[in-house]
Amino acid sequence: MSDTTNTPQKDVNLFLDSNVILSGLLSSKGYPRILLDLLSLEVPILKGMTGQYNVEEIERNLKTRFPELLPIYQEFFPKMKLRIVEIPSSQEVVTLIKVMSPKDAPVLASARMGKADYLITGDKKGFPKNVAKPILILNPFEFIEKILPTLVLGC
Repeated sequence: MSDTTNTPQKDVNLFLDSNVILSGLLSSKGYPRILLDLLSLEVPILKGMTGQYNVEEIERNLKTRFPELLPIYQEFFPKMKLRIVEIPSSQEVVTLIKVMSPKDAPVLASARMGKADYLITGDKKGFPKNVAKPILILNPFEFIEKILPTLVLGC
């Protein structure tokens, strides 16, 4: 009989797409906000990340469409303790653009660079499953309802 009570679980690396972060900032309810809150609470095993490409997209959107939310973002963003993945090389992005949406190629390239287990996005259409492997592409609902319980229970 083996004792697994002291066996540390592997960290699960979540790459958050810009739309998930923006949605979580814009609403105090819903699955994107739950994800942001879980990362802010530093739930063991969950490690969040996003790309510098995504950060620039978020800040550009906030400045042009929601300037009143910029102070909230500046206060809340550091609390999520997201690791920021550098902008991928143009070669990595160009390779992906050949097989997927050009606007999503830098996101997937960043998730790969960050060694993400899951890419959480509100719009999965731009991410072909066969291209994303071994990263699993999920929306916030799918991750929280289907994956998170098995991670927490260790099943």
